[in-house]
Amino acid sequence: MSVTADAPRDELIQQQAEPINALIRSVGTVVVGQEQMIRSLVIGLLTGGHVLLEGVPGLAKTLTVTTLANALHAKFARIQFTPDLLPADLIGTEIYNPKEASFTARKGPIFANIVLADEINRAPAKVQSALLEAMQERHATIGGETHPLIPAGEPFLVLATQNPIEQEGTYPLPEAQVDRFMLKLKVGYPTASDERLIVDRMISTIESPTVDAMMTLDELSAARKTVDQIYIDDKLKDYIVSLVQATRDPDSAGVKWSMDMRKMIDFGASPRASLALARAARANAFLEGRGFVTPSDIKMIGMDVLRHRVMISYEAEAEGITSEDLVQEVFDRIAIP
Repeated sequence: MSVTADAPRDELIQQQAEPINALIRSVGTVVVGQEQMIRSLVIGLLTGGHVLLEGVPGLAKTLTVTTLANALHAKFARIQFTPDLLPADLIGTEIYNPKEASFTARKGPIFANIVLADEINRAPAKVQSALLEAMQERHATIGGETHPLIPAGEPFLVLATQNPIEQEGTYPLPEAQVDRFMLKLKVGYPTASDERLIVDRMISTIESPTVDAMMTLDELSAARKTVDQIYIDDKLKDYIVSLVQATRDPDSAGVKWSMDMRKMIDFGASPRASLALARAARANAFLEGRGFVTPSDIKMIGMDVLRHRVMISYEAEAEGITSEDLVQEVFDRIAIP
């Protein structure tokens, strides 16, 4: 594959990727058996894409996010979403000063580099909308005045968790709002050997393993600039568009599907998915120490980008077909350039 002269050199990529990969390994010393989740969270950091983590309780979703934040010299905030949470609890409010007879803005926890929105689906729609607006605009309005969430050039990342099995007292995110998340990760149970290692590491009631801050925001910003320069060939851009188009109009793909895809899909992925897939593929190539994207980068991260953007039909649901099944079918049938 030819690479343009504008692409970053392998030496620069490896130099900048090493501290990132060291950070991944460091988080892995605390969180056992979730290497793919950690890697995907770092891809979110490198691309500025928000991440939604879904899994049953006890799978270290919150621990992973807090450990990753602790490994960075960054401002971190954790917000526990509850049914009685108000938008003001998130973005802040105005406080009256009787001495000066004036109002001053008291900023909420959303004003941070990394925000953990824990159990996001337990908060009412108004709070979710306030969070998702801040995610998109990167600013919040308090008392009619607009405030940037973080200084220009610094990363802003929302990592949200939700529990798929708890239905009572939850407010599921609408599909249009879920689309704001670049990646959706399905967090599964660890293997027996990993769970045994978890018992060894976390059995103490006094002292738990932690990580020290090991990477600055300047180092992260430099890495993000390099990721933006990773070369992606025009054929691979066409491949990405073909994948996303196939989720919207399966008949246009010109391939023989193993099922009636048109009947299985209600709504396909938006153009935002094409952008997210290209950016995430670049970040994956960076972590691999390469200055160019390959089809394997697209396939490796593609499920996390597309699974929450493909809405299945009632017919698919009745047949036990999931959005993951449909996305996998697209990757299996669309030819790699």
